[in-house]
Amino acid sequence: MKLYTLKKSFNGYKKGTEFYLIAESEFIGVKEFVLRTKELTDRISINERELLKHFIFIKEIF
Repeated sequence: MKLYTLKKSFNGYKKGTEFYLIAESEFIGVKEFVLRTKELTDRISINERELLKHFIFIKEIF
């Protein structure tokens, strides 16, 4: 599992909020990612462009 944090506020979440990458999928060249907050209370689904623009990879968790 991968841990990401927000670079700046996005979709009502504050800068620095941590998210786990739960799932990735690709359909006809379009990648989609499902992230959950570190507390596992909220879930968001975003595309690759949004992931690269708004999130920073922190570390891989085994």
